[in-house]
Amino acid sequence: MKVLLTNDDGIQATGLNTMRRALLEVPGVELAVIAPDSNRSATARSITTRHPLWVEEIEFADGTTGFATDGTPVDCVRFAALGLVEFEPELIVSGINHGSNLGDDITYSGTVAAALEGIVLGVPAIAVSQQSNMRELDFRLGREFDFDQAAAFVARLVEELETVPMPERTLLNINCPAGEVNGARVCRLGRRVYRDQLHLLEEEGARRRYRIYGDDPDYEREDGTDFAAVGDGCIAVTPLHFDLTDESGIESLSEFDLDRLLRPAAEEVE
Repeated sequence: MKVLLTNDDGIQATGLNTMRRALLEVPGVELAVIAPDSNRSATARSITTRHPLWVEEIEFADGTTGFATDGTPVDCVRFAALGLVEFEPELIVSGINHGSNLGDDITYSGTVAAALEGIVLGVPAIAVSQQSNMRELDFRLGREFDFDQAAAFVARLVEELETVPMPERTLLNINCPAGEVNGARVCRLGRRVYRDQLHLLEEEGARRRYRIYGDDPDYEREDGTDFAAVGDGCIAVTPLHFDLTDESGIESLSEFDLDRLLRPAAEEVE
C-alpha cells in the first residue's frame, strides 16, 4: 500500500516521526512523507496561491527521507497528488497531532484538513491526534505526549485496512487519550463550548492589540461523542465526510418562492 504521511505540526514533530516509524514496520507499506517545514496548526483548509512554494528533501535520523515545504497541510497532499513523490497515494495519514482534535475543533484543524483533502481527491484518509499527558479535552498544546499507543493503533488499522468498512469519500478522525487506553469506540462529533473574550493588551496611537481566543474552552456532556470517549480513556474513531448539505434544509427551502426575490419589492406590494 502506498501511503502519504503528513501533519500540521511540522516535519520534525515527534508525533509525525513516531507515526512514521510505526508505518515503516507495516508489511507492504511504501511510505512517502511531505509535511510543513514548521508548525501550521489551526490553518484548516488554507492553501497557498499567492506565491510559489519551496520544497526541501530532508533526511531523518534512520536514513530515510521526506520533503519539507513552506506550504500548508493541504498543499502537502496536493504535492503528492501532482507528482512530487514517485507514486500516487492510496492512503493519507495525517498526524499524529500534538493535542486532540475533537468536536467543532476539527473545522480549524490542519491535521483534519489534510485528511479531508485526501477524500476530495478520492483517496481514503486517516487523521490522528493525541491528547497530552495533562488530559485536557481541548486544543491547547500540552507539553508532554506519549504517541506510542496512537501510532500502534493506526499502524494496525493500516495493516488491516482492506477489512475496515470505510465508506467511499469518508475519513476516520482518531483521537487517542493519554495514559492507559480502555478500548476504542466509534462515535459522533461532540459540541465545543468556546469561551472567547475580547481582551485589550496594548495601545500604540491608533493601533490596538487584542487577544480574542480563550485558553479554557468547554464541551457539552453527551453520551456517544468523541469527547465522552476520550474522557472515558477510550480511543475515539469518528467517520467524517465532506457533504455539508442540509437535506432537511433543501426540503424546507424548496417550499419557498425564491424566484420572487428577483422581482422588485414594489411589485410585491401591489
